[in-house]
Amino acid sequence: MQNRTLLGIISLCLGVMVFSLQDPVIKAVSGRYPLMEVMAIRSIVSLPILLIIVHKDVGLRALFSPNYRLLGLRAAILFTSYTAYYLALAALPLADAIALYFMAPLFIVMLARPYLGEHISWPSAVTAVVGLIGVLVMVRPGQGVFEWAALLSLLSAGLYGFSQLMARKLGSAESSTVMSFYQNGAYLIGAAVLGFLFQTIGMENVTHPSLKFLVRPWIWPTLSDFLLMASCGFIASAGMILLSQAYRLAPANIVATFEYTGILWAPLWGFLFFAEVPQAATIMGAALIISAGLFALNARLGTRAPA
Repeated sequence: MQNRTLLGIISLCLGVMVFSLQDPVIKAVSGRYPLMEVMAIRSIVSLPILLIIVHKDVGLRALFSPNYRLLGLRAAILFTSYTAYYLALAALPLADAIALYFMAPLFIVMLARPYLGEHISWPSAVTAVVGLIGVLVMVRPGQGVFEWAALLSLLSAGLYGFSQLMARKLGSAESSTVMSFYQNGAYLIGAAVLGFLFQTIGMENVTHPSLKFLVRPWIWPTLSDFLLMASCGFIASAGMILLSQAYRLAPANIVATFEYTGILWAPLWGFLFFAEVPQAATIMGAALIISAGLFALNARLGTRAPA
């Protein structure tokens, strides 16, 4: 049990790190292309990768699961979650959007007991709160959170949290690769349907940044932009599998604490891609997050310092 929990935590941290690579990529193309086009290209690239991984892991027959309704529902929830998150990024300062999104671990901890019947220990509750404080110290959300698009980020956090609780419940019967395949399928179908809908309706006159990112007409990408968007397919394939695996292996209220490690990557990518130097608040918040994670790990695994 302890080994499964540790593997779940490691998978979660890796998955969060991998997924964070999408943010600078999507930011780089968000001013020229609609979100649905980016998601469609990403999903098309991911499709053959996930098919190969499913075949090697559990066999393609596993895709015809008796739990297909729940798998499809979870995938649709995640599609809505990530769509809301990326739309929020278009209108909010990055710090505000991330601060609101990282309410997800708290949603997971709070819902784990009523949805899964998991016992919430006091270390889990404390570390979730300490981690949230660390996030707020790092990003210092300002008045931008009162923009209505802030609701998109909160919606994304709530839906993501619930979807990972569903992964925990499905984990005894379904592999993380099958769940990831369904998730990618929902992205592809959802992007195609919404893209066609907005193209048909025609909403070019909208002015809000989130709406513009959603309904902007599709255009043929340049080779460099296509490669950027396609890279998200490889990133998403790895990230989806790692996150689904994490919530299959370990109790949701434990691994959820380590969702906060995602905030550690934002200043790193900012420094590497935009020459942004981390401020003192970033270092202080990171210290709180790391301390909370180490405390949760120590409490869960029962490690003790020698007497």
